Amino acid sequence: MVNKLHEINQYPDASFPYAMYTVTSVGCIPKGRGFNELHWHEELQFTLVTEGKIVIQVNGVTHELKAGQAIFINKGVLHVSTQVDKNSEYVSFNFPEKSLAFYSDSQMEKNYVLPYTNSLFLSLVIRPETEWQSAMLEILWTLKDKFNVKGYWGWEYEVSIMTVQLWLTMITNISMASVESPKHIKQQQERIQLMISYIHKNYVNNPSLQEIADAAHLSVSECTRSFKKTLHTTPYDYLIKYRIKKSAELLTSTAYTITEVASKVGFNHVNHFIQSFKKQYNKTPKEYRSLI
Repeated sequence: MVNKLHEINQYPDASFPYAMYTVTSVGCIPKGRGFNELHWHEELQFTLVTEGKIVIQVNGVTHELKAGQAIFINKGVLHVSTQVDKNSEYVSFNFPEKSLAFYSDSQMEKNYVLPYTNSLFLSLVIRPETEWQSAMLEILWTLKDKFNVKGYWGWEYEVSIMTVQLWLTMITNISMASVESPKHIKQQQERIQLMISYIHKNYVNNPSLQEIADAAHLSVSECTRSFKKTLHTTPYDYLIKYRIKKSAELLTSTAYTITEVASKVGFNHVNHFIQSFKKQYNKTPKEYRSLI
C-alpha cells in the first residue's frame, strides 16, 4: 500500500542524502510537499523562517513563527504549514538521522541520536531567547548560505560538521522531561496517520465515517474527536478538501472535462464539486484552469 502521507525525499545526490527546500505560498524548490500539505517523513527536519511569518502545525499543535525563528521536527511526526503569508519564505533542512551517527552502532548513535529520535520528543521551537538558541539559529542561517553556493570542494564536510554542531547544541541544552509529549499524544498521531492514509487511498470510493474509523480500530465518535483535536477539522471536511486538492492537480495536468474531473475524485454531482472547489480556491474549476 502506498502511504501518500509518507513523503520519501528524493535527494539530488544519493551519496549525500541532505536537502534544503525553499518554500513560499506559491511553490517549493526543489519540488516537495511545500505549503498546506500534511505529511511525515523518516528524515529529521529543521525549518527556518527567512522572511515574513508562517503558521505550522505539528501533530495538531499550532506554532506561529516569524523571520529569524525556527522549529525542529522529529522523524515520523505529522506536520503541515497551514499559513504562509504573502512575501514570506522558509527553508527546511531534511536529513536522515544516520548522518549524525557517523557509522552504524556507534557510540554517537547509541548515546546522542537514537535516545532522541526514537522518543516522544516531537518538536522544538527555536527563538533567539537564549544563547544556545541564538547559536542554533546562526548555524541555520549559515547552512542556508552554504546550500546557495554548494558544489565547491569540501562542501559536504562543512554542511555535515555544522549539522552535527546544530544537533549537539540542541540536545545539550534540552531536558527530555520537558520536551517529550505524553504517550497518548503519540498514539493519537499514529491513529490519525492510519485514518488519513485510508482516506488518501480510498477517496474516490466515497468512504464512510465508519470505514475511516475502522482503519484505526476506533469508534466513529472517537474518530471524529481525533480529527478535530489533531487536524482541527472533521473527517468529512478533510475528505472533501483532499478530493478538491486532487481535482486541482487533474485540472492542471489533464484535458478531462469538469464533469470527468468531478467523477474521478469521487463527486457524484458536478454542482457539489463546483461549489466545494470554489469554497476552497475562491474560483470555479473553469476559472482555476484558465489561470494555469
